[in-house]
Amino acid sequence: MELPEITPELILNAYCQGIFPMADPDTGEISWYSPDPRGIFPLDAYKPKRSLRNILNRGLFEVRINSDFEAVMRGCAENRETWISEDIIDWYCRIHLLGYAHSVETWFEGRLAGGLYGVSIGGAFFGESMFSRQSNASKVALHYLVTRLREKGFILLDTQFITDHLEWMGAVEIPRKEYLKLLSKAIHLDADFIT
Repeated sequence: MELPEITPELILNAYCQGIFPMADPDTGEISWYSPDPRGIFPLDAYKPKRSLRNILNRGLFEVRINSDFEAVMRGCAENRETWISEDIIDWYCRIHLLGYAHSVETWFEGRLAGGLYGVSIGGAFFGESMFSRQSNASKVALHYLVTRLREKGFILLDTQFITDHLEWMGAVEIPRKEYLKLLSKAIHLDADFIT
């Protein structure tokens, strides 16, 4: 059986079913994932840790939204073991042009210091990856993402998997069955990341 062509529309439809693509770091072959348990970031429980509050109060970083989406993706792909292939970059840049993929960027002295990107559908934001070229840059980006999502009425920040970094910030794991219920509710909300 011939597999369907991977398009931005196919990827967006997959997100609505709790599925996302990743490329093999060695071959670039695309596989689809729906982890169980699933990592999420409880938006209503988030409180920045004191060390992060000190960094935020110092105002070291300028935070921008969508000013250089592709550069953020390429920053995230700098890791040698990356799952972000050229195909992934191409698809997500197209999804960005459609208005569904967004970047939160931290800039220091006019240079991109860190950031994150993800996909927004209804009241769900699917965090894809983050990077940091300067200490705390990605933590500040994640803080601003969570703050924005709360302000805009989002109810789901999907982190897919849990890393030490995300756990330190407050991410937790939930069973896939529970995740899918939350996802179904979230994608039908009238929320907008930009306006």
